[in-house]
Amino acid sequence: MQYKWNYNEPSPETAVAAKRLAEAAGVHPVLGRLLAERGITDEAALRRFFRPQLSELHDPFLMDDMAAAVGRLNQALARRERLLIYGDYDVDGCTAVALVYKFLAQYFPDIDSYIPDRYEEGYGISRKGVDYAYETGVKLIIVLDCGIKAVEEIAYAKALGIDFIICDHHVPDELLPDAVAILNPKRRDNHYPFEHLSGCGVGFKLMQAFAISNGIEFNRLAELLDLCAVSIASDIVPIMGENRILAWHGLRRLNSNPSTGLQAIVEVCGMGERELTLNDIIFRIGPRINASGRVQSGKEAVRLLVEDDYAEALELASRINLYNEARKNLDRQMTEQAVESVKQMPGLEDRRGIVVCNREWHKGIIGIVASRLTEQFYRPVVVLTESEGIATGSARSVSGFDVYKAVQSCEDLLTNFGGHTYAAGLSMKVEHVAEFTRRFEEYVGEHILSEQTQAALDIDGMLEFQDITFDFYKQLRRFAPFGPQNERPVFCTKRVYDYGTSKVVGRGQEHIKLELVDEGSSVVMNGIAFGQSSQARYIKTKRAFDICYTVEENTHKRGEVQLQIIDIRPCE
Repeated sequence: MQYKWNYNEPSPETAVAAKRLAEAAGVHPVLGRLLAERGITDEAALRRFFRPQLSELHDPFLMDDMAAAVGRLNQALARRERLLIYGDYDVDGCTAVALVYKFLAQYFPDIDSYIPDRYEEGYGISRKGVDYAYETGVKLIIVLDCGIKAVEEIAYAKALGIDFIICDHHVPDELLPDAVAILNPKRRDNHYPFEHLSGCGVGFKLMQAFAISNGIEFNRLAELLDLCAVSIASDIVPIMGENRILAWHGLRRLNSNPSTGLQAIVEVCGMGERELTLNDIIFRIGPRINASGRVQSGKEAVRLLVEDDYAEALELASRINLYNEARKNLDRQMTEQAVESVKQMPGLEDRRGIVVCNREWHKGIIGIVASRLTEQFYRPVVVLTESEGIATGSARSVSGFDVYKAVQSCEDLLTNFGGHTYAAGLSMKVEHVAEFTRRFEEYVGEHILSEQTQAALDIDGMLEFQDITFDFYKQLRRFAPFGPQNERPVFCTKRVYDYGTSKVVGRGQEHIKLELVDEGSSVVMNGIAFGQSSQARYIKTKRAFDICYTVEENTHKRGEVQLQIIDIRPCE
């Protein structure tokens, strides 16, 4: 991928603030600039950033309808009603169901959970799910990470005498379902101070309010924060505000005393001997939980996440790991087919958006394929598959472009859709696919900005190799957890050279293992450049080049750092 490199020298005001913050925090001056750009202005804000406190979480009763939700939940408790915890089949939904189920099971003797089948029932609340609740005597359903658009399904449930509490974070329509309570910080009438909670985060706030209402110690709920961290990482929500607090403490729980189910997944992943980060969740833990709903059933993931017996959890985690292997094979095959389809499109260079459809593609993998196409072609993408006259799809976007609005612009063609800025799901009759494709591409062409059509690297600072010590890396780690709006910092070093020992590595000889020197010092720096073996010939000429990279710990040599090189640019 060709990146545009963006770097702006700090303004005089930012430079002064950065120097002051660096001294107060005891960090490198370049990292002081990062603090200033994150809106940190004084030592109190500095302490909150580096050591987020659970006491700083917002009062859950500030969320619209929270009092009504807790009132109905307490009524169910007093009446000893049967309770159903219902959620989406992705990581956010499964972790949300697990968290709410595990917490309420301590107080509700008659409680059940439900994850709809991706293929038989589709996304969100299904009539089959409502019928299951009715047949098993459920009087109250708490729905998590979906439900905000289920107007007809919730009306059907109400006619059967079943109440709903909705905990969602997807963009709502003007017409809201007739539920007892709708907890969604993205509601148009929202008064809650933080709108970027994950679905599991909204469920957590409901449990926090329930605990307050019933005099339950917060520590009993805090034991489940590892599930929140998995949700926040996997759903790619901003790592700021409450999400930073929840993710920071959730990661501590995941690394010190994780729930049995997550501990089993970590063991199956072979990560039991090192400190876990949000990246480990995104690339190792999350995909395994997701694979259950993509290949088999999300119910198995929830069963694993609520399991307390380690031997049973390990068996379930091993089974889900097999689903993940099957998912990877499907992912590889479908991505290759989709890439070839895109390359054969007439006028590809002029297209601002991409829509591809294949009735043979696996419904559970199309979201992953959409992400792959977005990365490769750097355009908003919709990937569709067909079944029984209905085309179902996933949309993914590039930085700064709201793909949800692009999909929404075609809502008269759709039978269902939902999502947020960078990801959406949709379905339509097959006969509408051609018109949807035309209008989606037209909308993207009219609304996407020129700077959103090329992948960009925002450089946070210029470094010399002598700056990059293990102490620097430890200072950098204090900024974690990294994610949207607190991205892992990208640095640049100019005019570096091969030390003479760099080489191409990997099964397909696609990566470069680098040993580099720069002009400012005699330090030899190790680095790895994934998928950039095409640059090896230039590097071996001993000519100068510039690099952009992140600073990581060398997993093979503890106590040493290495550069994970994102892009290489030969010097002119």
